[in-house]
Amino acid sequence: MLTRLLGAAGAALLLAGAGHADSHSESHGDNAPRFTAETVFALEYADDPQIAPDGRSLVYVRKSMDRMKDRVVGDIWSLDLESGAHRPLITSDGSLSRPRWSPDGDRILYMASGENGADLRVFFPATGRSFSLGQFERAPSGAVWSPDGTAIAFSAFVPGETPSFAAPLPAPTGAEWAEPVRVFDDIFIRADGGGYLEEGASQVFVLPAEGGSPRQLTDSDNGFSSPQWLGNGDLVVEGNEAPNAELDPIESDLYRLSVASGALSQLTERDGPDTGAVISPDGTQIAYFGFDDAVRAYQQGDLYVMAVEDGAPRNLTAEYDRTPGAIQWSADGESLIASVDDQGQGTLVSIPLDGGRFTTLATDLGGTSIGRPYSGGAFDVGAVRERRRRTTPVYAYTQMRPDRPAEIAVVRGNDAPRTLTNLNEDALGHVALSRIEEFTVTSPVGDLPIEAWVALPPDFVADGSFPMVIEIHGGPFAMYGPSFAAEIQRFAAEGYVTVYANPRGSTGYGEAFAQEIDLAYPGNDHDDLMAVVDDLVARNYVSADRLFITGGSGGGVLTANAVAETDRFVAAASIKPVINWTTMALAADANVYFAQYWMQAMPWENPERYWSLSPLSKVGNVTTPTLLMVGEEDWRTPTWEAEQFYTALKLQGIDTALIRIPGASHSIASRPSRLNAKVDNIMGWFAKYDPGTAGSETEMAAE
Repeated sequence: MLTRLLGAAGAALLLAGAGHADSHSESHGDNAPRFTAETVFALEYADDPQIAPDGRSLVYVRKSMDRMKDRVVGDIWSLDLESGAHRPLITSDGSLSRPRWSPDGDRILYMASGENGADLRVFFPATGRSFSLGQFERAPSGAVWSPDGTAIAFSAFVPGETPSFAAPLPAPTGAEWAEPVRVFDDIFIRADGGGYLEEGASQVFVLPAEGGSPRQLTDSDNGFSSPQWLGNGDLVVEGNEAPNAELDPIESDLYRLSVASGALSQLTERDGPDTGAVISPDGTQIAYFGFDDAVRAYQQGDLYVMAVEDGAPRNLTAEYDRTPGAIQWSADGESLIASVDDQGQGTLVSIPLDGGRFTTLATDLGGTSIGRPYSGGAFDVGAVRERRRRTTPVYAYTQMRPDRPAEIAVVRGNDAPRTLTNLNEDALGHVALSRIEEFTVTSPVGDLPIEAWVALPPDFVADGSFPMVIEIHGGPFAMYGPSFAAEIQRFAAEGYVTVYANPRGSTGYGEAFAQEIDLAYPGNDHDDLMAVVDDLVARNYVSADRLFITGGSGGGVLTANAVAETDRFVAAASIKPVINWTTMALAADANVYFAQYWMQAMPWENPERYWSLSPLSKVGNVTTPTLLMVGEEDWRTPTWEAEQFYTALKLQGIDTALIRIPGASHSIASRPSRLNAKVDNIMGWFAKYDPGTAGSETEMAAE
């Protein structure tokens, strides 16, 4: 059960001048329509490009909003990299994801999800037909082709024996007795997005590529996942077999798994995570991420390579003050291509094995976070064979833009990136979008440079009259950037100058910058954010009497902290916040992680630290009308966090309201209608107190 939470726990909770324009938006007339809630349902974006083995075409997942099902759904489309020909390849009444070419390019493995669950399928481009690989009780994950294309490995959850202390009496025929009791005896009993957990763990399977019965290769109480094929037919898998594994939530190691016998041999053994293995094209080397666990809230990972046979790792990024994200081998096996967050920009970087100079391939990777402007994106690496057997590398990635969701871009050799799709011209080409400006301020604490972006309403003029919303990212170890974001566009379209920033603790600015909030969160990151607000007021971009603040998750923490530190905001909206670190450490889904790594002590060992860092300890200072919002099935920052702040404000007579979103997990804006409900309710709360809004409570109080 533990390994299902490791990734979630590690990602637990995103005036140097007048600022330069950094938007591709076109100019529109005064009567052009603005971005509305209806526009959200028209959005599309590209994700997960996969280059064909011959390097001349690719497939990708084209995602759109299903209005009737209120879901983001995907179909698989193809792109010819020479002609740009663009067509649907595989469609479904449900949703398709994760297309993967077979080694010889004659088949595509993909996932299909619908009302009957998930299905692993194989598509034949030559015939246009596909088939299901087999019957799965649980959804397969991370399916990968063997190098010879004859087998497929994947991981899937396997139920275990449910603990029980008593056998229930049999109910009489036709009786309507209550459901039987559920017994838990693990630390991790629930997961955000998964609810209360079944007993069991993820295990690794293999099955023939022509279909048949999956064969289970591992049987571990803690589980194994993320299989990758070695050239000789064995697998590299990831697991945590440490003693008391539940109390060591970030620990993981790489293991070699024999497909023939199921025998396991450990490849890494540091105290800390070794994860994300990818195998070189010739099957002789393994690249992976890892770090030595120093038990801190943020720890920067490095990229390692080791030979399969001798197992001696080499650190390729020891002198590189950024954390690589996803990695892939170059087609020639001489370098690794990695995604990297760097000062608000998603970048693609080539890292040579010989210790040579890193090369930046693209600086606009991202665009797949539709709601808020987080970093992220997907890429793939291939090569195309030219004349005289010469090959040219090809890179495909999701391209970030400030005025559009992700498109597919391709880099061939040393050429400039080419954008091959234009998915949103019909929805956004005629819309007056906000203009995005980038600027940097100096924090009053430590003189740290704080990067920020401001989205300006279509009718903006710097006359000091506009209301302002500062929108704070979660994480807190995450990064915002100048990418398209529906929530930001909604605020700006309604007339709010909307600013967002990367305060200390954000990723993309080096390890020391991120660790500024270690055992100090919330803390001086508040001062960073107030410096951003001060800058906009000083430049006459906004009215000092019409300032609003909001943020989600980690941003909800900083919002709740801000209204306890200052009364400068007219109203606030704290979304899915942490309010009390003691209840988080004892009852959130990543409880052990929060206690050991964020607080670095148990609540009874250092109650002063837990209390001083909890916004609840300062709630007596709050005078700002503050809205609380949380998903009813949020187990990352559970409902009782928001409810504690709400009740404390009510007891003091401070204007407040609580919004609970039925059926929603921590990702409360993952469905289009919920994204709109989130933003609409925040803006409705702000309008209630905005002195510039006719009939607002603030205006009436002034009269």
